[in-house]
Amino acid sequence: MSVARLAAIALAALAVGGGSAASDAASRCAPTGADALGPFYEPGAPVRSKVGTGYVLRGSVLTTGCRPIGRARIELWLANPRGVYDDAHRATVVAARDGRYRFESNRPPSYQSRPPHIHIRVSARGYQTLVTQHYPRGSRTSAAFNLVLRRRS
Repeated sequence: MSVARLAAIALAALAVGGGSAASDAASRCAPTGADALGPFYEPGAPVRSKVGTGYVLRGSVLTTGCRPIGRARIELWLANPRGVYDDAHRATVVAARDGRYRFESNRPPSYQSRPPHIHIRVSARGYQTLVTQHYPRGSRTSAAFNLVLRRRS
């Protein structure tokens, strides 16, 4: 869901509910679920937003209050078209000030009974680091995937 759509939902809830607990719940974003880091993570991937062509992943990094987190570091890695992890398929994307990011790659292949996936590790000052994975659906060539982070305790 887009940041603009989430903001519209929150404003509508406030207008209808007058700031009630129900409207407060409507203005919150659910944290993105964690997933396995996997054995192929390597820190220090180069800053770049493209490691291939054919699949575009985009979205926003957000707080649980649906506010953008600018300048978050998003590390992404995936197998190359032959199903092998290599340095050419690792990247670090820095989210824009409004939290948006865009990453282009080859469509991730399935390998060794694993479905196609892109590994993601997101870090931002004041927030818990998130490790998750994105699983492309069907034969789509793009997807929107918002990354919602929890504040550090």
